[in-house]
Amino acid sequence: QVQLVESGGGLVQAGGSLSLSCTASGSGLRISAMGWYRQAPGLRRELVATITRGGNTNYADSVKGRFTISRDNAKNTVYLQMNNLNPEDTAVYYCNADPSSRTGTSMSSWGQGTQVTVSS
Repeated sequence: QVQLVESGGGLVQAGGSLSLSCTASGSGLRISAMGWYRQAPGLRRELVATITRGGNTNYADSVKGRFTISRDNAKNTVYLQMNNLNPEDTAVYYCNADPSSRTGTSMSSWGQGTQVTVSS
């Protein structure tokens, strides 16, 4: 059983920055891919960014050049640095950890979510 605890988020003005972090814990921890997803009201959850254990990254087109995902394997922690935020980035952000090389599979674990609100 993997537990994911997120921190960060909050309220920021458009053009501002926020940083999220997520730490995984649990017995027999097996984590390969980690990532961030988000869900805005009335919309489906969408992928924001993913990172493999080896550091390969993937971003949604909407956040490329503005968001940076990174991880510390020794700490089982994944980070999301969000710059130049705009109101369309407002959503609940969820951390994801998966024992496979892909996030969001049926084997994934999810964090509880953290609210990011960007005011115009």
